[in-house]
Amino acid sequence: VENTGEILIMGEVTINKKLLEFISKQKIILHFFNYYGYYVGSFYPREHYNSGHMILKQAEYYLDSEKRISLAKKFVCGAVENIKKVLNYYSNRGIELNEIMNSIKNLEQSIENQNSTEELMAIEGNIRGQYYKAFDKIFESPEFEFGGRSKRPPENRLNALISFGNSLLYVVCLSEIYKTHLDPRIGYLHTSNFRRFSLNLDIAEIFKPIIVDRINFTLINKGMIKANDFYEEANGIFLKEKGRKIFVEEFDKRMTTTI
Repeated sequence: VENTGEILIMGEVTINKKLLEFISKQKIILHFFNYYGYYVGSFYPREHYNSGHMILKQAEYYLDSEKRISLAKKFVCGAVENIKKVLNYYSNRGIELNEIMNSIKNLEQSIENQNSTEELMAIEGNIRGQYYKAFDKIFESPEFEFGGRSKRPPENRLNALISFGNSLLYVVCLSEIYKTHLDPRIGYLHTSNFRRFSLNLDIAEIFKPIIVDRINFTLINKGMIKANDFYEEANGIFLKEKGRKIFVEEFDKRMTTTI
């Protein structure tokens, strides 16, 4: 247990007060996922790095529009840099992606000119839209055609993989924030409102391309995930338990790898 920082619960379990007291003492976070693999919440032990000064500073930067947009731009720029790295990786392996890469570079130039997080997220959305056009070129399997991003519910197998991977990344970022003095409820790119956490969403944007997307490319192009690892329900496509296990194993391997 000394080497455990978080536990992800995806099946039906019974938990008693003694367990919660024990994992609180060990500073272990529980993350819960529902039947479809969506993140639904966390048992977050009392913050052992609680800092009133840090919370005030975070709020100060959130309430100051110039400071907030400055930080938000850094999250977007970090995400774009990693998007370009992924595209360069596959471009260097003979996949024709020059047009997409040039479009992203042109959109990237407008990031610094944005004056609100709404405008910034619109630019980031346009960049991801161009990035997603590369997916059908990178994937070698006709069973995993992308078409476009869809979620809640995901409308095809690839979107199911992306949604599940993003959920895992969100909780990993939340667990890492727990180890700091930062408050995860105050984000800068994503608006802090009645949502429980938002800073982990900001941080996850940077790492989605090099963690979640690269895992998906590996799983599909190496044939580790097949079409029969999915099921259709509630007007969506979802990973079966076997598929989730394969993804989590690869995700765990990626998280212990230096990039």
